[in-house]
Amino acid sequence: MGVITWIVLGLIAGAIAKAIMPGKDPGGIIVTMLIGIIGAFLGGFLGSLITGTGLTGFSVWSILLAIIGALLLLWIYRMTTRSSTV
Repeated sequence: MGVITWIVLGLIAGAIAKAIMPGKDPGGIIVTMLIGIIGAFLGGFLGSLITGTGLTGFSVWSILLAIIGALLLLWIYRMTTRSSTV
């Protein structure tokens, strides 16, 4: 799968992940787009480790893996940038 396809899939996954996990994130839209792109790579990597098939173009499986990766990365990002209110 080409790099451009990964990026586009990551942008779509980032937007869907943000819709699933709404909230105020530091960094705005740029960080959300980067989280989506990196999440797509992460989802594809985890999918290939678990099932042997990662991201394979614009299929339902690839979109699902990219969304799961983006959700995971968004959750990690929120946990690490969360300000402590002690």
